[in-house]
Amino acid sequence: MLGISKDSVESLAKFEQKYGLTFPLLSDESLTVHEQYATWGEKQNYGKTYLGTLRSTFVIDEKGVLVHALYNVKAKGHLEMLRKKLKLS
Repeated sequence: MLGISKDSVESLAKFEQKYGLTFPLLSDESLTVHEQYATWGEKQNYGKTYLGTLRSTFVIDEKGVLVHALYNVKAKGHLEMLRKKLKLS
């Protein structure tokens, strides 16, 4: 299991440590993976349109099979929900 974010390697290392993750987080600052999974696009906030991460979670097993695809997830509480769903607590 791994996570992918457009955040920097340094930022992701702090996040991993803060939440005690037992899987790696990879940095996709070039947005290559984001574009392949259609998770980078137009967003709106307070009436303004801008480009940003369309927060989604994909769980791909060790055989490369997509086992969960969660779209439009909220940051708050998502990690805890995902840990419960995948029995990682």
